[in-house]
Amino acid sequence: MAQADAAVAGLPLDHTFRHRWRADDYNLRWVYLHMIEEYARHNGHADLLRERIDGFTGD
Repeated sequence: MAQADAAVAGLPLDHTFRHRWRADDYNLRWVYLHMIEEYARHNGHADLLRERIDGFTGD
């Protein structure tokens, strides 16, 4: 995580870069948003699995 923090230290959210395998440009804001979405999706999956295991739903 420290390496990721160091890689973007001082960069504005509008900093753009080209994807290595695609011909698309992305900005740092898009990357952060994408990572938040993925994190939320996986937390939701984990919650569904937990509910199936213990039978309790969250409030």
